[in-house]
Amino acid sequence: MRLLKMAGYTVLRLLGNLIDKVENPGALKGKVWLYVVSQNNYESLQFLKDNLPDTIFVAGQSKEIGRYNAAVERLSLRHKLLYYYKYPPLFFQFLKQKHNSILRFPDLLYDAMGFYEVYLAKLNRYKPKAIVFANDHNADARAMLLAAKASGIKTAYIQHASVSSLFPPLEFDLNLLEGQDALDKYKQCGPISGTVKLIGMPKADAFLPFRNHSQTIKRIGIGCNLMDSISELEKLVKEISQQLPALQIIIRPHPRDTRSFSFLSSASPNVTISDSSSVKTFDYLRLIDVQVSGNSGIHLEAVLLNVWSIYYDFNPAHQLEDYYGFIKSGLIDKAGTPFQLVNLIQSHLNSKPEVILRAKYYNATVGNEYDGRSSNLAVKYIKDFIS
Repeated sequence: MRLLKMAGYTVLRLLGNLIDKVENPGALKGKVWLYVVSQNNYESLQFLKDNLPDTIFVAGQSKEIGRYNAAVERLSLRHKLLYYYKYPPLFFQFLKQKHNSILRFPDLLYDAMGFYEVYLAKLNRYKPKAIVFANDHNADARAMLLAAKASGIKTAYIQHASVSSLFPPLEFDLNLLEGQDALDKYKQCGPISGTVKLIGMPKADAFLPFRNHSQTIKRIGIGCNLMDSISELEKLVKEISQQLPALQIIIRPHPRDTRSFSFLSSASPNVTISDSSSVKTFDYLRLIDVQVSGNSGIHLEAVLLNVWSIYYDFNPAHQLEDYYGFIKSGLIDKAGTPFQLVNLIQSHLNSKPEVILRAKYYNATVGNEYDGRSSNLAVKYIKDFIS
């Protein structure tokens, strides 16, 4: 399947040379680029587009965000084909250093070929004032960062999701992190370059006035991701439906999860499926009193809205329990079995915990004068940085 993906990349790149729209030099030249690789990135940086002049969204043509969002200027990657010849020697070099990883993911290295060279040429042509990133670890984002450094272009990074100590070291000129947790983890990743500021979570600002202060539990949300087992999910949903029949259950699949969950809603009238492609995460969280997920950054977003969040491992075979350290820090609670989860919720049906202050370690603005005004801090720092 990985080899088929590599063939698919090549075919799509060839077809892209024929059907991709041309770049818009007038829009790209001399602007502040908001470089995005996903819809989440786009939503995280939207506030900058609204508050900074000469700012545009930019993405490579290989990304769906650039293909279907007219507000995003797309960089042509047709010349990426010219650099696929580098793959064989690099494959064998990685084989010596990261033998198991490269055998498991040969397509990821293949897809990375040419990003740096193409982006370096684009930056030398369009000379943006600065580039703001919301992703620091995808291959194309790393290539854009390295190309910017080689071109002498300023770079800034705004954390858009929870991080772990497995991320690359911070190498941007300005690093805007949500809180002390992110800074502590990045220190484990390696030396930090540039200035660091702790600003909270700008994308949450608009939703913090709607924090959940109800003491009664009426709706449970279950956020699942690509690694979660549907059979484990089904087992939990059945247990909740049987033991707590008065509660509504909302299933929230990951935006990239194409599996069908409709059988869960047809099995019980209390179960509905949230469309993650059209309903934003915080809009979903506003509907629920309790959030249940495995390893997911949605736990932190839930707690910021004072939604009680509980860790439940839907795929124990992967052995990634508490990947983000949320349980260890006390941000969330944990249930190991459907029975334990039901008992935990049942014991708090009319006494839902207030959890917002648990997030202070993760969000630097919780409980202070900038609570709900993280975007103001970010805009101020970015304006000073650009000027």
